[in-house]
Amino acid sequence: MAITRTGSAKWQGGIKDGKGEVSTESGALSAQPYGFSMRFEGDKGTNPEELIGAAHAACFSMALSGQLEKAGVRNASIESSSAVTIEKEGDGFTITKAHLTTRISGDGDEAAIRQAAETAKTGCPVSKLLNAEVTMDLTVG
Repeated sequence: MAITRTGSAKWQGGIKDGKGEVSTESGALSAQPYGFSMRFEGDKGTNPEELIGAAHAACFSMALSGQLEKAGVRNASIESSSAVTIEKEGDGFTITKAHLTTRISGDGDEAAIRQAAETAKTGCPVSKLLNAEVTMDLTVG
């Protein structure tokens, strides 16, 4: 079973003076502004790295809940964040790290909880995506 979800972006102008909008198929984000200053200079608005971080934290938390259930942990509560780091490399930029921070409580063995978190860290689909093949359909004009 394959499920496809869509995010979209519009951009107008140059890299530093341009402006963009990002939206999601569900409408959770609709024409949310983003731009160079929001990404690299700390101005208010969103950027690709924080969106990846939110997706990573959400995916990891869901995967972790499944692993905790398998481990017999009950009444689980999970709070997670993912800090995504972008660094200058050569003529461009590369996302070099995604650091998960999570707080878990629940009724169960601590060693089982720790193992569930390790399994979820490497097994959640967004963790896997961070090393995925990137493909593209391109239209010019």
